[in-house]
Amino acid sequence: MNWIILVVAGLLEVGWAIGLKYSEGFTRLWPSVWTSLSMLLSVGLLGVAMKSLPVGTAYAVWVGIGAIGTAVMGIVLFGEPANSTRLLSLLLIFAGIVGLKLSAP
Repeated sequence: MNWIILVVAGLLEVGWAIGLKYSEGFTRLWPSVWTSLSMLLSVGLLGVAMKSLPVGTAYAVWVGIGAIGTAVMGIVLFGEPANSTRLLSLLLIFAGIVGLKLSAP
């Protein structure tokens, strides 16, 4: 169950990272509210997941999900480049996440 909580926390990290872009420096109300709420929930769920998962693994997986998701959403929503080097780098992050999951007790 804590792995599911950790994945949800990582997805919420994507939500707040993208929300930062839409909030325009916290000058727009609703994107700022969404961003702040996502931050609180993401970190809170990370804390819950860390009760039974190793701290290094949990934090690295959380950051990895956030990094991959944010980069993909940047490509989809903001037209950021999707060149082969960038996509390969995201694949390597994903491989690291899978490796950490497989090596966790």
